[in-house]
Amino acid sequence: MNSEQGSSWLGRRVRVEVERVAHGGHCVARAEGRVLFVRHALPGELVTVEVTEDRGGSFCRADAIEVHAAHPGRVTAPCQYAGPGGCGGCDWQHANPQTQRELKGAVVREQFERLAGLEVKVEVEALDPPDLRWRTRMQYAVARDGSLGMRRHRSHDVQPIDDCLIATTDVAEPALFAQRWKPAVEVDVEAGADHRRVVSEMTANKKWSYATGSSHTSTHRAAGRSWKVRGGGFWQVHPQAADVLTAAAVSMAGPIPGDRVLDLYCGMGLFAAAMGESVGPTGYVLGIEGSHTAVRDGVAQLGDLPQVELRQGQVTGDRIREAASVVPTEDAGAYDIVVLDPPRKGAKREVCVAIAQLRPRAIVYVACDPAALARDVASFAESGYQLRGLRAFDAFPMTHHVECVALLA
Repeated sequence: MNSEQGSSWLGRRVRVEVERVAHGGHCVARAEGRVLFVRHALPGELVTVEVTEDRGGSFCRADAIEVHAAHPGRVTAPCQYAGPGGCGGCDWQHANPQTQRELKGAVVREQFERLAGLEVKVEVEALDPPDLRWRTRMQYAVARDGSLGMRRHRSHDVQPIDDCLIATTDVAEPALFAQRWKPAVEVDVEAGADHRRVVSEMTANKKWSYATGSSHTSTHRAAGRSWKVRGGGFWQVHPQAADVLTAAAVSMAGPIPGDRVLDLYCGMGLFAAAMGESVGPTGYVLGIEGSHTAVRDGVAQLGDLPQVELRQGQVTGDRIREAASVVPTEDAGAYDIVVLDPPRKGAKREVCVAIAQLRPRAIVYVACDPAALARDVASFAESGYQLRGLRAFDAFPMTHHVECVALLA
């Protein structure tokens, strides 16, 4: 019976053939006219699933609990906490690294076809390390007994753990799990190239505090510079990601001496610094970022680049049009290049239209969500900007997340 008729499938077990991969770390299957979004499965497999969530309507969610015919890329998950009912942090531990990248590439292609009407060719590029011990920042939940753990999938329940295999040893040290923590929403642990650990606690009143004996900043290397990042500040969690994404952005944009560059959602100025090196003292780079702390920290570290200016402010259409007034406009547009690295939800149409009105020769879009990227690419197309290049990087192995860098011109 269909759940629309009043019968929930929660807890029901059914044997299905898995279809394609879908965005979000699951695959699609069908049973009795309903769509099942199945975790812990791979395309083409024959599996028995157990329904874990049914809110009625045309679809429900399920876990693959038994595999009858396996995908050739299936492996035994290296982590004991991965799998149905366990930690919700990783999506693809049951697939080898090559298969994971193939799945992510299929998702990127599908999102562009469905949301932007484009057929794109893209292969997800591996970073080093390619699977385990890569994550330099972890946000642990605290169980009722004070032990560290991770949230279960789509749940507030905590799975206690004594290690996280995707975390670097700096942020998954045994002493962290042996300690009993006071009740808190989460414990944030991060470490950079200097291996100095920053431990922050966010309590129920949403206040961050540094743990006793913890450093307050970590040091990272990217774009030929050292960056000091305070606890809770944004930085790419894969040790190679910041360098790789910056190199890709510069290569795609092709900045030359004298260029004017607008860097939106600039954070501490990672891309702004790299662009500033390329445009030289005769050029100009303006970065706009919503976080006061990030701008303050960035300004303090970019004093050797007077051609780079960072300003605090939310990225809006009005803010972008205001940015046009700070540079000469004798020629075609206010800026030669625009770089944007928006949050997961994307830039949205208003921002895309405002960027296009600046008439830059190149727009470089760094995205952590291919669906948001594809939607924004469609918005840029309305203003005459076409996708001219696309690269994707496996900056989050074992999870469904993928970083993309797109060039529009």
